[in-house]
Amino acid sequence: MSLREAHEGTEYIIRAVNTSDEELNSFLFSLGCYSGEPITVISHMKGGCVVSIKDGRYNIDNSLAEAILI
Repeated sequence: MSLREAHEGTEYIIRAVNTSDEELNSFLFSLGCYSGEPITVISHMKGGCVVSIKDGRYNIDNSLAEAILI
């Protein structure tokens, strides 16, 4: 299941991040978004969603939310 399909307020464990862009992978890793880490969807919006990773909240677009598998 991708992050776009996640329920708001539920904590999930990231299974994989499917991007072909190494720079994007490095950036997500620096935020704490990698396999085995918990992630929570705070809210869904038309263009993406707000997620909580570690101690931060981030707004990610729908294409990236599709790439994060939980």
